[in-house]
Amino acid sequence: LNIKFILGGDILMDFLELAKERYSCRSYTEQKVERDKIDKILEAARVAPTAVNYQPQRILVIQDEEKLSQLSECTKFGWGAKTMFIICYDKNVSWKSKFDNRDEGVVDASIVATHMMFEIQDLGLGTTWIGYFDSQKVREIYKIPQNYEIVALMPVGYPTKDSKPSEAHYKRNNIENMVFWEEIK
Repeated sequence: LNIKFILGGDILMDFLELAKERYSCRSYTEQKVERDKIDKILEAARVAPTAVNYQPQRILVIQDEEKLSQLSECTKFGWGAKTMFIICYDKNVSWKSKFDNRDEGVVDASIVATHMMFEIQDLGLGTTWIGYFDSQKVREIYKIPQNYEIVALMPVGYPTKDSKPSEAHYKRNNIENMVFWEEIK
């Protein structure tokens, strides 16, 4: 039974439906993303769970044309999106495991970015997760402090009419290949 929740007068999409519809958008129109939509995306980032609720996520929003054009020095991706989020976490704030001092900041920032991606989809916008970038160049150009670890670049915009998921989007492993019950075989 798929239930659509009604909250504050808005009908919310079924989560699995939303997750299945989201795809890596690589073609954007010239239309700028409105501030109220950016605010909603950032609110999704703000409410995302983080280890021990330390909230180490730090997000740089880039919309200035000149600053957006400098992205080509950092990555070959961006696809002309009119908004770019640079998702980071502050190493001085992130929780470290007492067992092995593992820094959970990258996990926290990834959870935050995923929340953002689903909000972006729900707003009728498109995005993709860019992991292929020169982090030193990003740090230099956008003046990102050394205590911030850069996790992802996320272009955001209105998908073009011909934008569609790649064929790889529909290739999924069977559940039996990834889930084990009681022991890993």
